Amino acid sequence: MAGKSNGKGGAKSVSKGNGTKKPKKLKQIAIYGKGGIGKSTTTSNLSAALSDLGYKVMQFGCDPKADSTNTLRDGTYIPTILDLLREKGRVEAQEAIFEGYNGIYCVEAGGPSPGVGCAGRGIITAVQLLKQQNIYEELDLDYVIYDVLGDVVCGGFAVPIREGIAQHVFTVSSSDFMAIYAANNLFKGIQKYSNSGGALLGGVIANSVSSGYQKAIIDDFVAQTQTQVLQYVPRSITVTQSELGGKTTIEAAPNSEQAKVYRELAKRVEAHDVSVTPKPLDPKELRDWATKWSDQILAIEQGEVRSPGALI
Repeated sequence: MAGKSNGKGGAKSVSKGNGTKKPKKLKQIAIYGKGGIGKSTTTSNLSAALSDLGYKVMQFGCDPKADSTNTLRDGTYIPTILDLLREKGRVEAQEAIFEGYNGIYCVEAGGPSPGVGCAGRGIITAVQLLKQQNIYEELDLDYVIYDVLGDVVCGGFAVPIREGIAQHVFTVSSSDFMAIYAANNLFKGIQKYSNSGGALLGGVIANSVSSGYQKAIIDDFVAQTQTQVLQYVPRSITVTQSELGGKTTIEAAPNSEQAKVYRELAKRVEAHDVSVTPKPLDPKELRDWATKWSDQILAIEQGEVRSPGALI
């Protein structure tokens, strides 16, 4: 049985269950994206939407800031695995698992003390702890969703890809160059490990796409790298309002248009089965591609062209 918590008081961890459960097919997903791109917002709303579909979900925060799961728990933070290890020396996995919205299991890997050690160490340590203690099987999970920082070059952050822990990888990207640059770097990592059993790419979740030219940029990038857009997520003040209240949009505004977008994303993740090895652009190709789009956006602003779609 799992300990309940409404997120408003002290954190309550998950106690160990005793029953023997039937095996099921566990789907493990890693969601990457550069800092500030809306990766954790997207991940938490995806987790919430999947839980509303009746699935047992664990969200595994892999950012050293340890803020992946707070909107699943009324804005409260939970102790990280590395924090608990520093405090106790030895940790039972159940001590680091906390329940959030609709019974979602929340875990934060955490990071080293500021200025000391490798930021990816928390991921390595946390994954090993949960796997060694067979937590995924014990909790009879349908989904484990790893929320991973995607703009840091570190072996720890590559663990879900490199070791095949995740079966499918999705990246959150806007049409901004640095977000696409980070996505392209991720594609290089997936390509590197694809021949040794690493996770493959499910596609791009296009975030903050609210104009024709933004959509055209993303569409062109996925075409160039031979992948796909899984879902377009528009920028919405509903998300801001929900997060200021410490909640996901799925919980705070379940009937909103934005919640419908996240529910559709969950259905597409549910249906997704086959991932691929992307074809990342080399540095010169990426630079030339970005320059082309810079020139084309300038042409839009100067009125030389009317349709962003005509630019591709």
